[in-house]
Amino acid sequence: MLSSFILAAVALIPGVFTAPSGVLPQLGDHFHGENSNAIQARQGGYFWSSWSEGGGSFRCNNGGGSAYSVTWQSSGGSSGFVCGKGWSPGGNRAVTYSGTYEPNGPSYLAVYGWTRNPLIEYYIMDAHGDLLPNEPWTEKGNFTFEEGTYTVYTSTRVNKPSIIGTTTFQQYWSVRTEQRVGGTITTGKHYEEWAKLGLQLGGHDYMILATEGYTSGTATSNGTSSITLG
Repeated sequence: MLSSFILAAVALIPGVFTAPSGVLPQLGDHFHGENSNAIQARQGGYFWSSWSEGGGSFRCNNGGGSAYSVTWQSSGGSSGFVCGKGWSPGGNRAVTYSGTYEPNGPSYLAVYGWTRNPLIEYYIMDAHGDLLPNEPWTEKGNFTFEEGTYTVYTSTRVNKPSIIGTTTFQQYWSVRTEQRVGGTITTGKHYEEWAKLGLQLGGHDYMILATEGYTSGTATSNGTSSITLG
């Protein structure tokens, strides 16, 4: 959920990221420039992204190989983060992962990605804290396959930051009915089910196995997450 202009960062070596107080360039300037493939190569084949806004403490650690960890505490107002590892571009992939995820308050553990033309922000959510989205969700249906049962929702963000700048765009959500931390998420199956519901995607931009925490109204978020892909 990109809910302000503040922070887009790509770490080239393992390290700790802490939210700064200044305004940095747009997310796409860092994540989708001509050197994006080189950044992947420096991550051992994985794409690393870390973004935050507002006050609070968000410590996203870009671990070695396919691993990352985060400890967070959001504050009042517009406060939150998203970080994780994955691929650029994203697309049809069996995303296998393991680890721990212990949230309090509004938070998600999900495959998180973007497409262009149309511009879509999407989540395939395996686990969560409190489900308190900042935009209303519309339920579109549900489906079951060997990886579990998911309910599909859509929402619309109006004049919000995105990978192409501030604009209006749709969000797609697959939310697992029985939460889990670890397993395989076959993204192509979700794309197929979304298409059956009339939810079209564009060309794939980046996709990560993300941890997200944020403030919704007066509800703040805190927790820890430690995830390894593969």
